[in-house]
Amino acid sequence: MALSGAYFDVMLVGTGAVLAGGFTSISGLDMEVDYEVYTEGGSNYPRFFFKNTKPQRLVLEQGVVTSVDSVSLLMAMVNQGMSIPLAGAIILRDSFGSPQREWTVVGAHLQKYVGPQLNSNQASVAVSRIELIHNGCF
Repeated sequence: MALSGAYFDVMLVGTGAVLAGGFTSISGLDMEVDYEVYTEGGSNYPRFFFKNTKPQRLVLEQGVVTSVDSVSLLMAMVNQGMSIPLAGAIILRDSFGSPQREWTVVGAHLQKYVGPQLNSNQASVAVSRIELIHNGCF
């Protein structure tokens, strides 16, 4: 089902920081887990033991950040050696603004920000790309 005019609402909150906005493209809503395989002698069936989760990269593209200069605040904190974990929701909305699907993201940290290409002959969105590393979503 293709939703014409659909967009994603993003609201990620951390201690003293908020990342909120609307984006047209989001990728990286993945989760990957490492398991250790253990087989006891005499058993034909291996046992799988949880080892750890692998951090994933959440990519927010072509959007507008609606909270007051939150990306600059997050970047300034990273430049000072602080990284605040963000948690919140990503909501897929149709062209009428009705929610269609929601994902919850936990433990997200700012990894990369790419601003818009500034061109006086073109209208440009406020954010081209934000990359966050996260511990999983559900």
